[in-house]
Amino acid sequence: MSYYHWIEAFHIISVIMWMAGMLYLPRLYVYHTEVKPGSESDNMLKVMERRLLRCVINPAMISAFLLGIMLISIKKVYFETWFHIKAFAIIIMSIIHMLLAKHRKDFERNINKKSHIYFRVLNEIVTVLIIIIVIMVVVRPF
Repeated sequence: MSYYHWIEAFHIISVIMWMAGMLYLPRLYVYHTEVKPGSESDNMLKVMERRLLRCVINPAMISAFLLGIMLISIKKVYFETWFHIKAFAIIIMSIIHMLLAKHRKDFERNINKKSHIYFRVLNEIVTVLIIIIVIMVVVRPF
C-alpha cells in the first residue's frame, strides 16, 4: 500500500494545477473581453490562453483523472454518497473545462459574444465546485 500515498500525492498535485488553471483562465477571458480584437493585448492574451489550456490545464486534468481512477480502484469508494457528490461536481467541472476550451477558440477567431460578467460568474462556479469537492473528500459528510 506504500505506492498508494505516491499516487495520492501526484493526484493532489495534478488537481491543484488543474484548479489553478481553471481559476485563472476565466480571469484572462474577463480581461480579453475588454480589449480590441487585433490589438497587441488581444494577441498576447490569445497566446497566454492557448498555452495555459494546452500546457497546464489539459495535461493536469488528464493526470488528475488517471490518478483519481487508480485511487478509486484501490480504495473502492464508488458506492459511498460523498463520492457520488464529488463525482458529480467533477463532471460539472469537466463540462466547464470543455466550455472554456470552446471560448478560447471563439477568442482566437474573434467571435466571442460573452461579456466579462459571464466569465466572472463562470469563475465563481469553479470556486463553488472546488469547495464542494474538497469538503466531500476531507469531511465526507455523507
